[in-house]
Amino acid sequence: MEIKEIKYKSSGYEQSLVLRDKILRKPLGMKLTKEFCFQDKEDFILGMFEKNRILAVLHLKPLSDSVFKMRQVAVDDSLQDKGLGSRLVLFSEEFARKKGCKKIVLHARKTAVSFYKKLNYKITSEQFYEIDIPHFKMEKEL
Repeated sequence: MEIKEIKYKSSGYEQSLVLRDKILRKPLGMKLTKEFCFQDKEDFILGMFEKNRILAVLHLKPLSDSVFKMRQVAVDDSLQDKGLGSRLVLFSEEFARKKGCKKIVLHARKTAVSFYKKLNYKITSEQFYEIDIPHFKMEKEL
């Protein structure tokens, strides 16, 4: 398996859209729209691949020179609970450090909070709703 940066509008990016739609949108009865994907343009997009097939994806959006927001984390459902998400998050932290990032923030779905806690992310908010599902703000100093 290889983790690498994906360029916006590349073939890897197109694969990531299919994965994000399957894992993050379809279960909620939603679809990825062109308008939604337009915000990806400014992100660092990291993907985990095996033989040119995407297994997992994660976005880092710079909020400032030292703070990045992690978003759109998705692991193929047939590969979940095998450590791929953890590997991708740890890789993204090192990637972010090299870019000068000192802190990563994120909005975790309630169902993903324990995953991020295992990786030393801390809850920094009360529960709130985003896309009609419960979330918590979390962060980690790098």
